[in-house]
Amino acid sequence: MRKLHKWIGAVFALVAAALVAGCGGGGDGNGGFGLAPGFGGPPPPAQKIIIDSDYNTMSDDGQLGVMAAQLQAEGKVQVMGISVVSGNQWLKQGVADALMSVERLGVGDRIGVYVGENYALNHTFADVEAEMAAGAGGDGYLGAWGGPEPKTDADLKPSPDGFATRTLVQRKSAVDFIIDTVKANPNEITILAIGPLTNIALAAKKSPDIVPLIKKIIYMGGAIDVPGNTTKAAEFNWWFDPDAAQFVVRLPIPQVVVPLDVTDTVFLTKPIYDRIAHPAKPTAVTEVFRKLNGYGFSGTNGFENNPDYTQNIWDTLTLAYLIDPTYATRTVERYVDVVAKPGAADNGRSIGYASQPAGPTLQKMTVVQRFDNTRFFELFVDLLTRPVPITPPPAN
Repeated sequence: MRKLHKWIGAVFALVAAALVAGCGGGGDGNGGFGLAPGFGGPPPPAQKIIIDSDYNTMSDDGQLGVMAAQLQAEGKVQVMGISVVSGNQWLKQGVADALMSVERLGVGDRIGVYVGENYALNHTFADVEAEMAAGAGGDGYLGAWGGPEPKTDADLKPSPDGFATRTLVQRKSAVDFIIDTVKANPNEITILAIGPLTNIALAAKKSPDIVPLIKKIIYMGGAIDVPGNTTKAAEFNWWFDPDAAQFVVRLPIPQVVVPLDVTDTVFLTKPIYDRIAHPAKPTAVTEVFRKLNGYGFSGTNGFENNPDYTQNIWDTLTLAYLIDPTYATRTVERYVDVVAKPGAADNGRSIGYASQPAGPTLQKMTVVQRFDNTRFFELFVDLLTRPVPITPPPAN
């Protein structure tokens, strides 16, 4: 009988534990019988995002576009729109690539593309030449400044699968789109700032009342405790328009920085590339990914012909952090600022102070230093290899 008593006691203990767990371990205002999140309760609402991007077809910006659209179909994010800015390439080319991206994905009717700013606030090619002459040179990547600006549609380069034929740009400018979207959704909009910050700076200058209404900005930008890339001092996105970067990072908005400090530690390798470029069921996305990432500019410096080739991962880390900050395995809190001295060797340099320095009031923000690379790449591969066109999410 003692064994039976022990068994009955164990059952009662298990039932009691289950009831407590089902009640969230405490009162919920409903007599303790509410459902805890993840235990039959409703899923969290989709996070509303603006993707502010120097868009490209299927490098980091284009990859993030694919991933965000797939997460939207899953109900995890709501992409309010893509605001395009010059950076990786000139605005006109970036807009063309963004239009084809949403058309390829089948979401052109759900994710609008907005035309932003073509030039930095105060950074000209003459400044760039002066910076290089001053010994600022880094990896030599100048983005849009590295090639001629397209003046007409005839100057544009098509994606491997052509230009968009059904999807048109939105009539509203990117700056007005940012302003109106933030005002219509106060404290709900997170901006993924994955290019130069010109659009965001001009939106805040034109309508300062949006500043306290922005939920958060998550940047891919800066080089806090590591050297820059475009120059020895500066990371490309913030170097391209340092005045805009300085203005925006000083705004009193919750901010997270995904800088070169972490992107220098996350690399796409041949085995991961193969999972995307050569899946069991190829898609329009995986085919474009293979064509643009497999061969490189010269046809020999890509994954298809070099098993040791690697690529840095940049912008897509911001999206992973958005949906789950635990992808970041190490972060620090810093007061971040940007040097804005066009023509100087340290133009665009980002600085992370441990404490508030003298001078302008800086914002304390989270700086990501390390990522869970293995877990991130599972998300990366999954989202880039899902079927397209993307099925619309079910109506509520």
